[in-house]
Amino acid sequence: MSAHHCISPDVKLGKDVRLSKFINLYGCEIGDETKIGAFVEIQKNAKVGNRCKISSHTFICEGVTIEDNVFIGHGVTFINDSYPRATTATGNLQTEMDWKVERTVIKKGASIGSGATILSRVAVGEHAIVGAGSVVTKDVPANSVVAGNPAKVLRYIEQVLEITK
Repeated sequence: MSAHHCISPDVKLGKDVRLSKFINLYGCEIGDETKIGAFVEIQKNAKVGNRCKISSHTFICEGVTIEDNVFIGHGVTFINDSYPRATTATGNLQTEMDWKVERTVIKKGASIGSGATILSRVAVGEHAIVGAGSVVTKDVPANSVVAGNPAKVLRYIEQVLEITK
């Protein structure tokens, strides 16, 4: 391991994964031929599929599943808790026992633009495109283009390039 990587021993790396410097991976799974840019953190119990591109400065938290052939732009943030709190009702710091991870799924072939925020409990459909800077608060239909805050459907993609590999 390089001095510029922080990869815990419980990370499952697929074949031909390409890792930039200054990344933090722990307890996650990364599929074959995926490329991960600099300053990316991927937390435990997150899964990234095969042939994905995760651009720099992206945060993928616990509970996020990214399927195959997905593009994640620069500075994308995922959320896994709708009502985060630092402490319990009694004032103690929260632990894993005090909350439940909320899942998020990015379906195969989807693209998430730079600076987007993806809230928990949503699915981004196959081959959908999320515009840069968007805030995704609800499910995104397959083959759609969404943008804005909150993200809304702008149009549908008529012809989808299907990856056969």
